[in-house]
Amino acid sequence: MSNVNLADAKARLSELVDRGPGGRHDRHHPARQNGCPPRRTASSPRRRIDKAMLAALMRSLPLQPVRAAELVRSMRDNDRC
Repeated sequence: MSNVNLADAKARLSELVDRGPGGRHDRHHPARQNGCPPRRTASSPRRRIDKAMLAALMRSLPLQPVRAAELVRSMRDNDRC
């Protein structure tokens, strides 16, 4: 197993691909500039959304006095000053 810089891997992609099925089963891991390979982690399983709880949460939130489009427009216009 060897670490391969991502820029080098892009430049030598066809060579690295040819080395795999050709009998040499080297493992290549893309590395960052500092030489450390990125960590791969398992993702957590998705949880189902409780629709009743979501509906209760939506009912408990107060209504906004300003529509979303007007709020974004005012933030944009106030930032230009």
